[in-house]
Amino acid sequence: MEKEVKLLEKADAKPAVSPLFVDVEKMFERSTEIFRDVASRAFEFFQERGHMIGTHLDDWFRAESEILRPTPVEITETDTAVMLKAAVPGFRPDEIEVSVKGDRAFISGRAGTELSSEDEKKFYSEWTSDRFYRELSLPSLVDEESVNAELKDGILTLKMNKRAEKEATKVAVRSA
Repeated sequence: MEKEVKLLEKADAKPAVSPLFVDVEKMFERSTEIFRDVASRAFEFFQERGHMIGTHLDDWFRAESEILRPTPVEITETDTAVMLKAAVPGFRPDEIEVSVKGDRAFISGRAGTELSSEDEKKFYSEWTSDRFYRELSLPSLVDEESVNAELKDGILTLKMNKRAEKEATKVAVRSA
């Protein structure tokens, strides 16, 4: 009986789904989209303040905090690998996109749509955003083909092998 229960438990276990790997160009598009959204919202704040000059940074940071969820990260390095961990609670693997190029990592996510009512005007809200975007510098060049992404308990972990260092090539100089 115990063997049957264990077999059923194993059969019910869902296979692990990894975040999507996308081209760097798609991440640049995502960055541009987020920049436009933040700029538009910051301009709305500027208008609400009666076009008061000198508050552009406050407006920008307020808009950014409304649109993007804070995403704390930790980057560690060994002799052969670089590991990046990012706290992304509430996101499923299929809602996260990852891209790595050279010594740069891009992570982005968007959760399900937000419910809103047409007849209500938001006065104040501390609900967190449903989006995040981070562009990060890595301590070393990494092999883009070796990136392994895993999402577990709200922590996105990227394991990347370092790119092998190429030795300098000797070039012979000829006289003309």
